[in-house]
Amino acid sequence: MIKVIMHGCSGRMGQIITDICKEDPHVTIAAGIDITDPGNRPYPVFTDIAECKVEADVMIDFSTARAVDGVLDYCVGRRLPLVLCTTGLSEEQLQKTKEAAKGIAILKSANMSLGINTLFDLLQRAAKTLAPAGFDIEIVEKHHNQKIDAPSGTALALADSINAAMGQSYEYKFDRSKERKKREAKEIGISAVRGGTIVGEHEIIFAGRDEVIEIRHTAYSRAVFGKGAVEAAKFLAGKKAGFYDMQSVVSADQEEPI
Repeated sequence: MIKVIMHGCSGRMGQIITDICKEDPHVTIAAGIDITDPGNRPYPVFTDIAECKVEADVMIDFSTARAVDGVLDYCVGRRLPLVLCTTGLSEEQLQKTKEAAKGIAILKSANMSLGINTLFDLLQRAAKTLAPAGFDIEIVEKHHNQKIDAPSGTALALADSINAAMGQSYEYKFDRSKERKKREAKEIGISAVRGGTIVGEHEIIFAGRDEVIEIRHTAYSRAVFGKGAVEAAKFLAGKKAGFYDMQSVVSADQEEPI
């Protein structure tokens, strides 16, 4: 049984992960950490991270960027593997994360969904076949009206995956309204839609002569991110040091740190 410390246990994702772990016979939450304790969790909750001395195999963090420095210090101090799901980190925090990974195992990904991370490999294979044949590549991402960043980190990661397959030869286009010219062959258009309560949708379009291929991933609830985080925790438990991403979880042949 893998024992998890859930940092951000009182938040929406913390509650989702708590429910997922209740149904998973291979993982249990040994303790939670959050600035608030509603008093209804089936495990002890600590409002101060320094007070949590509970033994565990891995920590899952779904909190806020301002809490990440303390999380990294805590995990390094306890030699505790960390699944880092919090987004919006500064360049300094990203560098600190990479430094911390020299002493502990850390898994960080732009998107924790198992489906999205399986999509990366599919897109690279498609791009290697279709791009040389003259297919144009566009990405359209849709999210709820409360999302601040645009385009999404996942859309950028999808574009990066395609670009890596093509030898980093593509330019990203976020706004064509300022340029009155036809589309260049080696560019990837990335468009963002914001509205309603859309959890997340990413569509990749390969448009060729007289045919179009569309690959789409739709998240219908945030539970897909929680499930990915739990699977990442299982993967990371027992590892000593290194920096991983979700590609290591979905691909059995990519267990080495990146």
